[in-house]
Amino acid sequence: MVGIEGRKWINCDGKQNFPDGEIFTSPLENNINGYITFSFPGIFAGRQIEGIKLEVKDGKVVNAKAKKGEELLKSLLDTDEGSSFFGEVAIGTNYGIKDFTSNMLFDEKIGGTVHMAIGDSMPEAGGKNKSSLHWDMLCDMRNGGKIYADGELFYENGKFIDSILEKYNIK
Repeated sequence: MVGIEGRKWINCDGKQNFPDGEIFTSPLENNINGYITFSFPGIFAGRQIEGIKLEVKDGKVVNAKAKKGEELLKSLLDTDEGSSFFGEVAIGTNYGIKDFTSNMLFDEKIGGTVHMAIGDSMPEAGGKNKSSLHWDMLCDMRNGGKIYADGELFYENGKFIDSILEKYNIK
């Protein structure tokens, strides 16, 4: 569960951060609970961290595992006081980008993915977490992923649900 009440979603629609194609917000700092596995390798300073699995309680990563690069993952989480909290949650909306390239500024836009960043939050979205780190991790949602908001399914298998788009007049 990721709490975002009162936070603003930002639509990246071709005005900056090219190639564009994501919507993002900053989650409530103390309102993420559960487990997440990131299906793509995390890239930091040219080094790969594979098979990332995180346990989160009250917004803080309390357990971190990786098949490869676990020591680096744990050191990133220990960067400073804010680095073990999430600063961003986002949905990739550029369906013209299909393949992982190991360049997160490109990969985080892949249509049908979600990404979350530990560390520094997005103040324009209402985020308050501060850290010298902002590091994105990417998850493929195209084969079985689901996202709910207020108990209502709005995203499944890497696509927004048509009835939700119609309900909120989203084009």
